[in-house]
Amino acid sequence: MNQENTTTPKILLVEDDLNLGFVIQDTLKMEGFKVHLCKDGKEGLLQFNKEEYDLCLLDVMMPKKDGFSLAEDIRKINQNIPVVFLTAKGMAEDKIRGLKLGADDYITKPFSSEELILRIKAILKRNPKYRDESKSKSRFIIGNFQFDASNFELSIGEEKRKLTKKEAELLKLLAEHQGQVIEREILANMIWGDDSYFVGRSMDVFITKLRKYLSVDPNIAITNVHGVGFRLEVKD
Repeated sequence: MNQENTTTPKILLVEDDLNLGFVIQDTLKMEGFKVHLCKDGKEGLLQFNKEEYDLCLLDVMMPKKDGFSLAEDIRKINQNIPVVFLTAKGMAEDKIRGLKLGADDYITKPFSSEELILRIKAILKRNPKYRDESKSKSRFIIGNFQFDASNFELSIGEEKRKLTKKEAELLKLLAEHQGQVIEREILANMIWGDDSYFVGRSMDVFITKLRKYLSVDPNIAITNVHGVGFRLEVKD
């Protein structure tokens, strides 16, 4: 990470009204923030997986993937990054839903630039070390296996296997969310940076390989939840 990234707060702005998006982007840039603008939730998720950000500013009503769905996906990837919703809606139930998703703030349009900047600065001040807190571990116990994600090494007893980078990344994501379903879209975007049909087929091949490696322990399974994603399960 270069020096600019460590000193300049980086914000992911996802707003389908590009006129408003450019205004917000320019306003925040003048305040010293580095801002990347995406026009819909699907593009926002792809961009989130490409770079590290200090805060996500998400419109709620967007095509392809709405702000709530995008926030859910972001929370599965990074539980601590601040999320702020921008919306024209003022309904109490929408605010409650946003807060239940772990949103740090909820700003109803129209809002002043000064209000937005003050809220963002307050949130960043409260969360100066969220990146350190959200760094995931690199060593996992999976049944009788030990998995060192940093060295791409999967071992059981005296047997050790060196995984490829993508095999290790895929197993790490499953291990971090053991017992939970991880959507295919999230896995594909995080590891391949794309969720096309061909990437999906490639992912299936990698899942098959991981199942083969882990089959030594009958208590371990990578379950395919049809049409949704995969879940790493370990029986007690």
